Amino acid sequence: MAKVGILMGSDSDLAIMSKAAEMLEKFGIEYEMTVISAHRMPDIFVDYATKAEERGIEVIIAGAGGAAHLPGMCAALYKLPVIGVPIHTKSLGGTDSLYSIVQMPSGIPVATVAINGAANAGILAAQMLSIGDKDLRAKVKNYCAELKDAVVKKADKLETIGYEEYLKQM
Repeated sequence: MAKVGILMGSDSDLAIMSKAAEMLEKFGIEYEMTVISAHRMPDIFVDYATKAEERGIEVIIAGAGGAAHLPGMCAALYKLPVIGVPIHTKSLGGTDSLYSIVQMPSGIPVATVAINGAANAGILAAQMLSIGDKDLRAKVKNYCAELKDAVVKKADKLETIGYEEYLKQM
């Protein structure tokens, strides 16, 4: 059963939102993914958001650009964690999306990641789910250790060969 719902307002957001799915797969977390518009199909959207918990969804990751109402509307209807992913826009570079998602009224929280930060949304969902799952928590901690090891290796390499040679190898 899917534990995370990944929503996007348009299929043009799929390249970004698939990064959340990749992170969830890395942690072995089941998810469902769909395109759903709070504006163009409000009846279908309301049905999805109000029935998500009974279908086993524990966290929703919602990506949207521009007016970016999808994450906030999810949070208004779904009383478990919602993570908003502001999508980069041509007109304002995604700041419009970011401001729309992060400026929720009191009582309707949406955890918000960086513009196009769907990978971090996937990690945050894993961290949220790990509160009640020690095996998942170990996977998250292992992932963080892998990140650290990768940076240490890069630092060692830079110190060993110098920045000019390092740049040539990049």
